[in-house]
Amino acid sequence: MLEKIKTLFNTVKYLRFEQVFFRFLYKFKKPNITTVNGINIDSCNWHWSYPASNEQSFFSNRHVCFLSLDGDVGAVNSWNDPSMEKLWLYNLHYFDDLNAIDFDKRQDIHIELMTRWIHENPPCIGNGWEPYPLSLRIVNWVKWLSKRECIDQIFLSSLIQQADALSQQLEYHILGNHLFANGKALTFIGCFLYGEESRKFLDIGLKILDREIPEQFLSDGAHFELSPMYHEIVLWDLLELIDLAETSQNTTLLKRLPYFKQIASRALNWLQNMVHPDGEIAFFNDSAIGIATSPTKIFEYAKSLGFECESEMSSLVTNKDSGYSRLKSGDNVLLFDHGNIGPDYLPGHAHADSLSFELSIGNQRLFVNSGTSLYGVGSERLRQRSTPAHNTVVIDDENSSEVWSGFRVARRARSKLLNNGKFCGGCFVEASHDGYLRLRGRVVHTRRIDVAADRIVIADKLEGSWVSARAHYHIHPDVEVNADGGYLNLVLPNGECFSVISSDKFIIDASTWHPKFGESIPNKKLIYTFSDAAHSLVLKRIK
Repeated sequence: MLEKIKTLFNTVKYLRFEQVFFRFLYKFKKPNITTVNGINIDSCNWHWSYPASNEQSFFSNRHVCFLSLDGDVGAVNSWNDPSMEKLWLYNLHYFDDLNAIDFDKRQDIHIELMTRWIHENPPCIGNGWEPYPLSLRIVNWVKWLSKRECIDQIFLSSLIQQADALSQQLEYHILGNHLFANGKALTFIGCFLYGEESRKFLDIGLKILDREIPEQFLSDGAHFELSPMYHEIVLWDLLELIDLAETSQNTTLLKRLPYFKQIASRALNWLQNMVHPDGEIAFFNDSAIGIATSPTKIFEYAKSLGFECESEMSSLVTNKDSGYSRLKSGDNVLLFDHGNIGPDYLPGHAHADSLSFELSIGNQRLFVNSGTSLYGVGSERLRQRSTPAHNTVVIDDENSSEVWSGFRVARRARSKLLNNGKFCGGCFVEASHDGYLRLRGRVVHTRRIDVAADRIVIADKLEGSWVSARAHYHIHPDVEVNADGGYLNLVLPNGECFSVISSDKFIIDASTWHPKFGESIPNKKLIYTFSDAAHSLVLKRIK
């Protein structure tokens, strides 16, 4: 019981006052929605024109698919079906299909489901009236309705009600990307509709964005939650706000356009540094493919808005504010996490992955972190957030940061960049973290990574005392692991072979890789047991 109290204290002590205040307030204060039926509502004369990028998720007026899971939504209670996961239901309420590929071929389906949503989801009842799905749906409905020559008043009336509900339950109790999405949604509807209500929504939305953009984007361009996936999400939101300003020609929004573009330019550069040669993001913290818009589509969108993305990157890029480095030599690309878990008051998407890394050889990933396949509070969610699920060192079977429940962190590691530079034919980064100082042995973990064209060296050093110390290395499922007579080789699908050299004993263990939500792919991982205070692993290309 005492340990639970300590864990809770070490979690809540980092929260901002507004998070606690609004969480308490919303338990007792519910939105009071004004009826707008019978009032004529006018919309502005602009049309959202950027090509749709979402994958299709509505296949009929009953058949939908989210997170690789099909569903039947023919019944009234389908919107809040207790047998479905919360995140799946959220996706149902987003209406992303309104702006998905070939959306114009499904307009009858869209009209029927939008009409059903209005009739089957009375105000402030169910998942669809929670602020985050409200935010995403409002934007999707606005973009879709802007393309129609004649708009049924039932949809505009519903939009006013939805925006009214959102404005009364802004996510100050969560902050981060959620509050950003609230601000974006109110800005969209404020630019789309005429009238006093829409001006009120626009003022609220811009007030949020004016506060959150400087807070949420670090000086090196990273989104401050330090998840490549959420960086994609919020960067896409920012690009759409830039597009909205230029499309709507709203004078209030246009005043902010130069600043928005300045922030977006840095964020695009950061994303380029966090993408593997296969074109997808690295899996640090909560990250998976297929939730956010892909990097390729983000860069395409940015170019259509006039941004120029760098074609050539340096062999060594170190983002000191966010704590991520990209090391490249030949066709070896290594991404190294030497940052903290994110803002202290918002660690919900953090993993205990301090000093972990991912490695690609050309377009083939070789060392991979486990990824994210689900949210919730179950044991699998906790395992995927744990230190052993990442390419780093575990001391005495403890996590480097105390992740618990689905989105909680108590005591957390602090990382420090010690050195970085280039040498003939390669580059290196050295960093440490203090996450294990809380243990009896007060261990500090230091890791140096050297990347050259013919080899990669991972060198770990431990200061302090411990009972057990193990380094985990997760292998991509397509890479063959061969161990014979003490020799260990990794064979890529194209036949390239790498020897793995270390003086420490190892085992090959079964694990799973989760590149997308709802996916679990068997793979192998290497576990090395430290024989002394130093461990090194050399990955050498066999010619």
